[in-house]
Amino acid sequence: MTKVAYLDCVTGIAGDMCLGALVDSGVPLEYLIEQLKGLKIDHEYELSEEKVQRNGQQATKVHVKLLKEDDHEHHHHHHHTPARHLPEIERMIQDANLPSRVTQCSLDIFRRLAIAEGAVHGVSPEKVHFHEVGATDAIVDIVGTCLGLDYLDIETLYCSALPTGGGTVYAAHGRLPVPVPAVLKLWESRQVPIYSNKIEKELVTPTGAAIAVTLVKSFGQPPNMVLEKVGLGAGSQDLSLPNILRFWIGESVTKKNSNVDIVAVLETQIDDLSPQVFGYLFDVLLNAGALDVFTQSVMMKKSRPGILLTVICSVDKIEICEEIIFRETTTLGIRQMIQKRSILDREIKTVKTQYGEVRVKIASQGKGENKTIINLHPEYEDCATIAREFNQPLTTIQKIVLDAFYSNNRT
Repeated sequence: MTKVAYLDCVTGIAGDMCLGALVDSGVPLEYLIEQLKGLKIDHEYELSEEKVQRNGQQATKVHVKLLKEDDHEHHHHHHHTPARHLPEIERMIQDANLPSRVTQCSLDIFRRLAIAEGAVHGVSPEKVHFHEVGATDAIVDIVGTCLGLDYLDIETLYCSALPTGGGTVYAAHGRLPVPVPAVLKLWESRQVPIYSNKIEKELVTPTGAAIAVTLVKSFGQPPNMVLEKVGLGAGSQDLSLPNILRFWIGESVTKKNSNVDIVAVLETQIDDLSPQVFGYLFDVLLNAGALDVFTQSVMMKKSRPGILLTVICSVDKIEICEEIIFRETTTLGIRQMIQKRSILDREIKTVKTQYGEVRVKIASQGKGENKTIINLHPEYEDCATIAREFNQPLTTIQKIVLDAFYSNNRT
């Protein structure tokens, strides 16, 4: 079984929220403090945890207190942390003697963050000044998060769609609109699904976004999983929703046998079109790459007999298939559903028979040693051609082909 986790980001994601959720899930804070010493910056910060209330719910807040801060200049504290560049941070991480997976993940996250910040300012990733991310903060949050995920042995990470937030925040170059430019760049790099939850605050920070887009396998719905534990990590501010990152941990539930893919199902019903058009429509749709097309008779309003047309196609073919349906029929609207389907592996083999070569479609499950053939279908067109030519029943030809296949493939 694989250990998986889902980041449920109702109020966004930030580095300290990730740490809070991980500590809440059972990662000892002492373990993080100990491992982070390898970075040799422990004189710059203190880590502590406390249980806090967010809209009546208890969650864990991890504080990264910077020790060089000047209190009366609170929102300018980034001037007091040493500005660092990517190469220096990369060296720190490589020399910190961390578990190899942690080193790799931390390097990947920082590189992605630097690429995004660099793209915003028009400089190379190496030249990015890590100031507004608060260099020390970012290092502790990112490496700490990777340590926690490794400690819990999470193999695959998933994440919900992310809220955009709003308003403005202070940064090194003055005020910035939320989401800040680096966060937008990071979202763009993974085509992250986003929405507004009407909260006008910074909900996703650059560090939080970098962690998510680097480590998450896919964004959207939770994976199929058996839920074992939920860790709650608190954000710093109180919001209209509980400001908590919920970290769901469990075993993934996978179908052992079949591959699953995603298809689009397009549907429309039509009651005012010549039946001749449908034959033509089938050909055009199948040539355009539709996986399947079928019709059913339905009774429609005003008791008119009509046809329900269903087209199944891959998601990238929705546009072309809809274009064809609109062009060739009288319909005014098409519904689309995105569905999962379980499919068997298919391959085509050629079988030699006394009447010539015939293709056979073989559907199987499993890989390698565990591969089992589920069903066989002699290719209809090939059999029909032979049946006509030799004046034999189609079923006879199909049986001959299967017999030939089995006698050739005795293991």
